Amino acid sequence: MALEFTIREAVSSDIPVLAKNNQALANETEDIQLDSETLLSGVTHALEREDCHYFVAESKGKILGQTMVTYEWSDWRDGVMWWLQSVYILPDYRNQGVFRAIFNHIEKLARNRPDVKALRLYVMQDNQSGKSTYSSLGMNDSGYLVYEKVGLNDL
Repeated sequence: MALEFTIREAVSSDIPVLAKNNQALANETEDIQLDSETLLSGVTHALEREDCHYFVAESKGKILGQTMVTYEWSDWRDGVMWWLQSVYILPDYRNQGVFRAIFNHIEKLARNRPDVKALRLYVMQDNQSGKSTYSSLGMNDSGYLVYEKVGLNDL
């Protein structure tokens, strides 16, 4: 029997689950333990922003997966790039079309907004499953590497 679920935008009552899933994502992908208070605050603030949205796949009141969309202005394209972040599907629901459905929902929203010029995400170099999934959705390796400098305003 096929898994039945719906895609919707996250609401404030989803914050604890979104934070828990982000904690699991950080642990799985980077083997790090994020600070729970900071994470709850970060997800709360994300939902308050106009340029940030979470989308969830839900079945019978249970969130099966999530993706956050943030905006980046592109002067080269005179429009915005939507970055897909915090992509997480509960392990028991992987390979059942959950992320594909979330992605298709986000892509449909983007296609209805002329200011959205591209969808982007970053993926860990050794995440072969993720790379395969993203390729199957028509995404390509952009050739960019991501550099970062963290801890700029930490106490």
